[in-house]
Amino acid sequence: MKRLGLFGGTFDPVHCGHVAMAQAFADELALETVVLIPAGDPYHKTEATRTAAADRLAMVQVAVADDARLAVSDCDVLREGATYTFDTVQMFRQIFPQAQLWWLLGMDALLQIHTWHRYRALLAEVNLAVAARGSAGLQQLDASLHHWLPQALAKAQQQPEGCDGGRLHLLQTPWLPVSSSDIRAAYRQGTPAAAAAKLPPAVAEYIARHGLYRPEN
Repeated sequence: MKRLGLFGGTFDPVHCGHVAMAQAFADELALETVVLIPAGDPYHKTEATRTAAADRLAMVQVAVADDARLAVSDCDVLREGATYTFDTVQMFRQIFPQAQLWWLLGMDALLQIHTWHRYRALLAEVNLAVAARGSAGLQQLDASLHHWLPQALAKAQQQPEGCDGGRLHLLQTPWLPVSSSDIRAAYRQGTPAAAAAKLPPAVAEYIARHGLYRPEN
């Protein structure tokens, strides 16, 4: 049975923390492939300006080119309007009906999952791999998920057979303290070397070549 990981994000830009987490995701859950999915129009984001989707997609492609386990999908970039995690998972389920699907997210995102579009159906369809992030913890989970939580943790400890969802795995590797917004700010403040140190070299080169994140006047 194929085990497939899905890792969505704005990736503006993709950085070393993203790549390290994708690799840890693959290692801990013995995934054949982790697919990074740059967002086109993520409805949870309120940022007024965003780097063009084509550039964000290209940066992710060059960032993961050296690891055969990592792949990139443009499915959310091509979809118009708001994109929802549930719809993205459904798309992959149609393509890989017999695969066990895992979705990677940080603990802070898990604590907000009860606000997501069709979140109950999503939890039944996909398995979640959660990385520690800051001081957030499972004790802060919304009351609506208190019944789901012990079942999901117990299911993840069982023999990983079947393509159904409903599992919750807590990754041992914490989310690295690298921020895309800090990297953008460093570029715009005229300190590109500080920003580039947190990027895969191919991504830093892409940014320089295409003049992204230019200093503010």
